[in-house]
Parts: sequence; structure tokens; C-alpha cells
Amino acid sequence: MRNIRTLLVLLAAAWPVTAQVWDSSGNGLLNGMYYFREVTVTLTDAHSLYGTINFTNGTYSINAMDYELATSLAGSYTTTGTYSISASGYGFIYNQILQSNLYGLVGANGVFVGSTTESGANDIFIAAPISSQAIGTLQGAYSLAYLGDPVTSAAPFGGMLQLTSDGAGKIGTVTLNAYTTSSTATNQTIPDVKYKVSNSAFAVSFPNSSTAMIVGPEYLYSTPDGNFVFGGSPTNFDMLVGVRTGTSAASFGGLYYTAGFQADNSQFTNSGEVVLRSYYGSFTANNGVILGHQRIQNGGVSVYGYTYSDSYPAGSSGSYTDSLLSTQFVAGAGGTVIGVGVGPLPGISVALQAPSLSGDGVYLNPTGVQNSASYAPFTAGISRGEFITLSGTNLAPGSEVGSLPFPTSLGGVQVLIDNRPAPIFYVNTNQIAVIVPYDTYSSVAIIQVFNNGKASNIITQYVYDTTPGVFTQGEDGIGYGAVEHQDGSLVTPSSPAQIGEIVSVFMTGLGDVSPGVSDGAAASSNPLSYTNNTITAAVGGTSATVTFAGLAPGFASLYQVNVLIPAGVSTGDNTIAIAGPDSYTAEALISVGASSSAVHAQSRRLP
Repeated sequence: MRNIRTLLVLLAAAWPVTAQVWDSSGNGLLNGMYYFREVTVTLTDAHSLYGTINFTNGTYSINAMDYELATSLAGSYTTTGTYSISASGYGFIYNQILQSNLYGLVGANGVFVGSTTESGANDIFIAAPISSQAIGTLQGAYSLAYLGDPVTSAAPFGGMLQLTSDGAGKIGTVTLNAYTTSSTATNQTIPDVKYKVSNSAFAVSFPNSSTAMIVGPEYLYSTPDGNFVFGGSPTNFDMLVGVRTGTSAASFGGLYYTAGFQADNSQFTNSGEVVLRSYYGSFTANNGVILGHQRIQNGGVSVYGYTYSDSYPAGSSGSYTDSLLSTQFVAGAGGTVIGVGVGPLPGISVALQAPSLSGDGVYLNPTGVQNSASYAPFTAGISRGEFITLSGTNLAPGSEVGSLPFPTSLGGVQVLIDNRPAPIFYVNTNQIAVIVPYDTYSSVAIIQVFNNGKASNIITQYVYDTTPGVFTQGEDGIGYGAVEHQDGSLVTPSSPAQIGEIVSVFMTGLGDVSPGVSDGAAASSNPLSYTNNTITAAVGGTSATVTFAGLAPGFASLYQVNVLIPAGVSTGDNTIAIAGPDSYTAEALISVGASSSAVHAQSRRLP
């Protein structure tokens, strides 16, 4: 096993939006007339909006119905506004009701999914292009994830519906597996379900019943090919997302754009409390491993970035049950994945395959900005002092590695972040590792690469106070973290951490420090540079004391967090989570021993 010092050196070799600087070159990805549905819950009111939205060159107009909690009435709603979408499909639509930006992404199928996370509201928004739908468009077998009304229900339920449409208005019997406060499903069959086409949408009629969990009309909107549907009731705040499963599903893998809405019923039995969460983000799925990011609005109280690692059955079509996220996922034709939360965390999610991106000349991939430690996807944003990896094509004439202090020009390559030269760790033709300058104080950063004077395209990234990522021993963002005992040896399954021991976690993305250091320069041991942001930790879900958080002496932008392993942590592999005020990561693992008998020398760590 390599020493962590060598490992980190070799690693690289192997909100308020500022609309004026945001890359809007992808506005054409949202163009024309779309159906949409948005469910919004604030601390004092709720809305379900459904109708049409017309996107044209950065402006939109809405012609819809608004069912509002305050009035218990549905009234017409018309408005206009602006939107801005980057080359990746990531961007925002200005929400007139909340007076805030709705953030989201456009998938390869043209569908937009997102959430107004920074507003303090919980919501989910979905829009799909309109075409001339015929009654036969809704034909075949479908799986639909359903979130019941999270506003007026005592304990909201989520469920997975299975149905088969004959393409002529008849669905017949629908089966429902529903979850509320328990992981045990309530199973129902709902007979004699029918639908008709109205204004190119599908009005699905569930018969009135005193026992059925879904009754009355549900309006479904569809992509032109019928492979993806979404919608809800005109008179409450539920939401449906569904995929056609009767045809061959696309292979599950690659980059996905996602959004979701969840009701946390875990405290309902004891206190009657239900906490709503909504998010947007992205994840990559490759060879059974998922690396994901969600920008989460939690109960209208806090908003934060969450990066995580997960697994799925390698070789699967994408239909499986995920224990980490407590969600049943189903992949459908066209590659879209929908999910329903298992109790006590019912909810819905939708994941769209991202569009394929490429470019000529010096090309910087708009989705190719990652934390160099965690490999979290690009929607996680960046922070001051963070090591980031940029991907693309023709980025450099060859491969070179810099030395301390890291230069701002290497092999004829320069990277500008907000027009400031970024220190460069290494370059090669398809990848560059740089440090975000500490003077990057804008909320949106412009990034551009120059290869011997030839400029790349411009991409934009959100800037947060922290974007934590733990380096891992496998140099891939997953598995055992780059964690040392106090004698400098690695924490491994054969040399695990012990209860009561202080270990050092090495990472990047913890933001500003005091005293400050020059960009690309090694941190001093006297004085030490401490993080300005409060950093917290947990091991296996148990809160852990942080005894030091700052820059590791002798290294550039390598952060060190000393963590006391708390009592009560289970023996074996545990997730080690590190959090700042606006982001946290729960990707890396740490091995914890069965007893506290092992003693490691305390001669090594200055903090």
C-alpha cells in the first residue's frame, strides 16, 4: 500500500446567480411549446401549476392553471419571464410566484427537470415538448411513480403503479404498491381505469372509491414518443412520473440529470411531523458504481449540496431497489429512470440521460468539471481553493506535471477562472488539474482554457463556500478514504481506526483559510492555516468531534481534518462524512476496529 503522501502526489497524474455571466449558449435546448407541471410548497401556501410554457430565445410565456392552497381553487395563470440554459443543459428559469430562479437541466430527450431550491420552497418542475398526441401514443406497459398530496395529507404516501394501455382509451386494472410510514407496502388494485385525449394531453380517470388511494382525474403529459409521462391531479398537489417499460430499455449507465421530491415521515408516528425535501442534481453510473450530487432544499429551512457514492447491480437495466436512497428505481424506453421512495421516506424522482457533448478545437466539456478528490459531478459547483479536474479534448499539446509552487502556465497551457490565472498541477490532452484561486468571489465563475494561445469555449460554474471531497486510496472517489493514523500510516481494514482515536482525513474543497496562502503555494506549519468555515464530521452516521480543520502543511490546497472516532460506531466499514455550512460529502469509507486496544504514535500531527 502506498503512503498517502505519495498517493496524493500521484493522484492527478493517473447563490444568487449572476445572469450576465452565465453561459446561455444552450438556450436552444429549450425552444418551442412545452407541457409542464410544477408542485410548490412554501411555509404558508402551496401551488400546483399545469399547462403550457413557450420558450423562445431566453424568454418564456406561460398559459396555465394554478390550484392554490390558500383559496382551494384553480384559476387561470399567465405570466412571462426569462431563462438561461448552458451548453450542458444546466441552467435556470425565473419563477415569478417565488421570485427566485428555478434550477434544473435538459436531458437528451428534451425534457427539463428542476427545483427552486434557493427560494426556501420545496418544489419539483417538469416540462416536456408538445407534439400532436394521438390516443394511441399512450400504448403499452408503464411504470409510474406517484407522490400523494404532501400538503393536505396527514402522512403523504408514495407508490409505484403498473398499468397497460391499449392505445384506444382503455387501461383497465391498475396495480399500486404504496408506502407511508413503513417499508411494508400497501397493495391495491384499481379497476376500470380509462383515459381520453384532451388538448394533446391524457386525462386518466380513476373511479371514485372510498377505499382506493388514487381517485378522480389525473392529467398526464407525454414526450412525443410516449416513452415518458408526468402529471397529477388538477385539484391537489400530487405528482406522477412514469416510463414505458413494454419496449426495450436503454442500457443503464453514463451521466444523468435528476430531480426529486420527498416526504420524510420518519417522525410522523411520534410527533406527527412530516419534513419535505426537494432537489435537483446529476449522477454518473458506471460498472455498478454511482457518484452523485444533489442540491437539496430541506423543509424550507436549509439548502445544501450533497455528494454521495452508491451502487447498483452491474449489468442491470436500471430497475432495482436502492437501500442507500430507500428507493425503487425503474428504467424505461429511452433511458429515463423513475423512482419511488420506500416508507418512511416516500417520494418520487426522475433521472434523464444527459445529452452527448463534443466540440472542435480546444474544447472544454461543460460537464467535465469535477472535484479532484471525490469526482463528484459538475452540478456540485466549485469553491475557493479547491482542486478541480477539467476534461475535454485538445486541452494541451502533451503531458506535464507542475511542482510547488504550482505555476499558472504549464506546457503552454493556461487556465483562467474569472479572468484569474489558476495554478496548474498537471496537463494532458484530455484533462487538466488546477486550483480555484482564493479570490474567486463571484457567485458564478467563468472558466476557459488556452492551449498555446488557442482559446477554448467558455463554461460557467456556481461558486459555493465549500464543496468538500475526500481523497480515496483507489484514486477514484469511492472506497476507503485517504485517512491516516497519527503515526502517518494509512487506516485500512488490516489497520483500522479505533474508538477514541484521532485520525487525519485528507481532502479538498473546504474553502477560505486564515491566515491566507498564495494560490498554488504550500501551506505553512507555523502558523497553521485554519478553515474560516465551520467543518463538522460524522462516522457511520454518528457525529464526530473535529479537532482541527485547515491546510496540511507543506502541500497546496490539500486540506486536513482531524476527526475523533466516536463511541457507538459499528465495527467494519463506515461512511465518513465531512460537512461545511453549505455542502457535505458522504462518499468515502473508513474501517473501524472492534476494540480500542491499538495505539498509534502521536508524534506526527502538529494540529
